[in-house]
Amino acid sequence: MDPASFRRHGHALVDWIAEYLEHSEKYPVLARVKPGEIAAALPSQAPEEGESFDAIMADFERVLVPGLTHWNHPGFLAYFAITGSAPGVLAEFLSAALNQQAMLWRTSPAATELEAVTLGWLRRLIGLPDAFEGVIYDTASIASLHALAAAREASIADVRARGLAGRADVPRLRVYSSDQVNSSIDKAVMTIGLGHDSLRKIPVDAEYRMRADLLRDAIAEDRAAGVLPIAVVATVGTTSTTSVDPVPAIVDICQRERLWLHVDAAYAGVAAMLPSHAHILAGADRADSLVVNPHKWLFTPFDLSAFYCRRMDVVRAAFSLTPDYLRTSEAGHVKNLMDTGVQLGRRFRALKLWMILRSFGARAIREHLSAHIRLAQELAGWVDAHPDFERMAPVPFSVVCFRWKPAGVSLSEEALDAANEHLIDLVNQTGEVFLSHTRLRGRIALRIAIGHLETTERHVRRAWDLLLEHAPSVRSVRL
Repeated sequence: MDPASFRRHGHALVDWIAEYLEHSEKYPVLARVKPGEIAAALPSQAPEEGESFDAIMADFERVLVPGLTHWNHPGFLAYFAITGSAPGVLAEFLSAALNQQAMLWRTSPAATELEAVTLGWLRRLIGLPDAFEGVIYDTASIASLHALAAAREASIADVRARGLAGRADVPRLRVYSSDQVNSSIDKAVMTIGLGHDSLRKIPVDAEYRMRADLLRDAIAEDRAAGVLPIAVVATVGTTSTTSVDPVPAIVDICQRERLWLHVDAAYAGVAAMLPSHAHILAGADRADSLVVNPHKWLFTPFDLSAFYCRRMDVVRAAFSLTPDYLRTSEAGHVKNLMDTGVQLGRRFRALKLWMILRSFGARAIREHLSAHIRLAQELAGWVDAHPDFERMAPVPFSVVCFRWKPAGVSLSEEALDAANEHLIDLVNQTGEVFLSHTRLRGRIALRIAIGHLETTERHVRRAWDLLLEHAPSVRSVRL
């Protein structure tokens, strides 16, 4: 593509993106295609000769756009609703053009140093002390995996060289979390060779928070049985209900027992920017590591996960490996990002977070977060006031969990589960909104997550009205 063509197509593409960001509501939130339909509409072989960009864009709009789930739609209220904001989108465009690979300081001094500066800004905004060094990974799954690998490094002598297999000097290992922990922790313990059985999930209280007393008892029980505890994962903003584990009590236990404490604040950590929610990271200043995802609730295009660690030297001890062809004369005077994890390649992700923090400013970010929390409280009020709906968890942030439970009607729990699954399907089929679900104490709960920049009371009210409109048809079918 020659420069003149690039300019022409680039301008047209920016116009398409601007139109999309401004009018995303014209699309159904959920794709209206059947499994295999997109693949069937595309050739099975790559073209032998190059095709025009106009032809490629035509197929993009004809084939791919109908198969998109529109996460950038204000009616996207499922999972953790996110926004790929305009400053972040532009930063991604620029990052792709620059094509930086920041494995070494030398291969991109700007990307390396901007990452440290920008993560320092975010660290101070959420109230973590400067003792926490930061690094950017793609997702919290990878951040948590590195945290647990560091815990393994700190707990097992020579594990980097000798591994775990066949070692008589290494007993069974244990990692602890609540039973509300994200499934990425399960995957992490399997990936680093501990085995899924090494993860012990601690029961929660009535508000879905880990019970610190049961954690303490579990550690004592395991030690008595010859099991070696190495780490605890506490969550600030669990995936299902956004509950907050009692981090101060947990960190006391971890320090007494000399266990690595990793805090998963992927969703809710940014809320600590608010004076009203600064308390959510109480005790985290004494944790060993913490993760927060700007791509969840800080308007950053996917993906960008900020990992903070008070013991980054342990992370480097676990992962640093420099072949001759990557040795440089400034070694010892700089920090190379490749030393902080499995990945050698490091994209210029910091650029988009830097542009977002500068474009919005902390005050506007706080206002958006506060507005989302207020909308969730308003929705929770509608649920609480309606006789046919039941809220199933507290609402500490911007997620509301509830279910349809018609008054004056006797239904088994199984029938209620089936009815709620049918209700959410009916609402999602409208294309106006997208809601998700979870299970709480074995029962189906509808889940509305508010987090998009353009989501207003109108969108939340429409989701609620759709639930009320379709509930009678569920009653007629199910009862």
